[in-house]
Order: sequence, then structure tokens, then C-alpha cells
Amino acid sequence: MIVLIHTSKTMRPAVLKPARGLSTPQLLTQAQQLHQYLTTLSAQQIETIMHVSASLAGTTKQLLADWTTQPATQRAAIDSFLGDIYSGLQAAEWTGDDRRYAQKHLRILSGLYGILRPQDGISPYRFEMGYKTPGFATPTPYVFWGETIARTLPDNETIIDLSAVEYGKTVTKYVDPARVITPRFLTISPKTGEPTFVVVHAKIARGAFASWMIRRRIDDSAQLSDFTDIGYQYDETLSTAQAPVFVCRVFGGLGLSVRLT
Repeated sequence: MIVLIHTSKTMRPAVLKPARGLSTPQLLTQAQQLHQYLTTLSAQQIETIMHVSASLAGTTKQLLADWTTQPATQRAAIDSFLGDIYSGLQAAEWTGDDRRYAQKHLRILSGLYGILRPQDGISPYRFEMGYKTPGFATPTPYVFWGETIARTLPDNETIIDLSAVEYGKTVTKYVDPARVITPRFLTISPKTGEPTFVVVHAKIARGAFASWMIRRRIDDSAQLSDFTDIGYQYDETLSTAQAPVFVCRVFGGLGLSVRLT
């Protein structure tokens, strides 16, 4: 099985000493092409394209100027990103064997790098899949990447899509839908008593689900319904084979936040 998650906007800064055991991103050549374009943008253009403040546009421009493919100041992708999915993932708690397993089975979808393995060395950046790319060879990252990301994946493995739709469609658009399973996570509303979608809960749950699959070495879709972490239970009545649904009455993911350390 291949498990898909996506990047977050917030990243840890560059390291001060070389990390060990880093792999090279599979689509690094294409990432360099995108990066070359991004370095031509002014702070004002970044502000417009990325819908950020003038201050953040300046910070982003500096990140792009400092971006490098040299391992000396890079981190492993799995240790680079912060945010709700990564709070649920809790990768810092993984064993060495967990990381080696994740390297084979977990993929991180990225606007700049296309797709990353957990141990791929990367530099801090800010570039979302949903941005437009005016003045570039293609109008959007979707057109730039096309089928390239999907082609990096094995042809015959089930794909567990835990990524946001804007990222997941770089894969799901180009593979047999029967191969893709997209878990959904709902929370019982205290007001109505009905399952409802809570964005933050769902994001953390996606990370927790990915981590559970890695730590338990889940390799059969029949096992997916066994997930019970952070308060979730499989709901057979709401589920389909391609979209298993997990519901929590009391969300157990509070306090998992991964902070900038």
C-alpha cells in the first residue's frame, strides 16, 4: 500500500549541521525548474500569487533565495513540516524500523517537489499546489506536473489518500479509481448528536491514521477498519469500500500539536 499525505505551509528552518541518511527527491530536476521561476518573482508578485501579507511575501522571497539542493543544510521531509496532519503523524515518536517502512510506503505531495519520500532531503520553501504560475511555461502547478507525480508510484498497489483534494488529484486523476481508498473522519456534534466534518479534527486524524498504518505495517485494506486511535471508530453504516468512515464522539487528538522546536 501507498499512503498519501501532503505538505504544510509551515516548516522548520534549515539545519545547522548535515543530517544523515537523506535520500534525493525523485523529481528534483523539475523542482529546480519551478524554483528557478519562483526566484524571478518580486515580493509584490509573491504577495499577489500566494495571497499573503507584504511581510510574509518578503520572508517567502528570502526562503526562495536561500533554497538549496545541497544536503548540508537540509532536513528529512518527514521532519520538516509542521501543522495539523504532522501533529497527528507524530513522526518524532517513530522507531528506526518505522522510518524505513515509511520510506517505502509513505509519500508526501508537494507543490515544489511534486512528491517526497520521508527521508528525502529538502530545504524550507513556500509554494502550494493551488497557486497560479503567471509567466511560467505552464499556468499552474497542475499543468506542470501533469501525470509525472502519479508515474512515480507503483502500478499495482492500493493508494490510501489522506491528502487534501487539491493535492490528491495530482495522483487520483491519473490512476484507476478502484485503486484509491479515501478515509473520512467525522466528529459527533454535541449540539445535534450527528456526525459532522470538523476540519482540524479531520486533519489531525489523517496524520494519526497514516502513522497507525506505518507503525502497524498495515498492508491489507481489510485491516483499515481496525483503526481506533484518538477516539475514532469505524462506522460501517456510513462507509463504502472506497470511502471508509471513522467517527469520534470525543476527539482524542488534543495536545498533539507539533510546534517549532
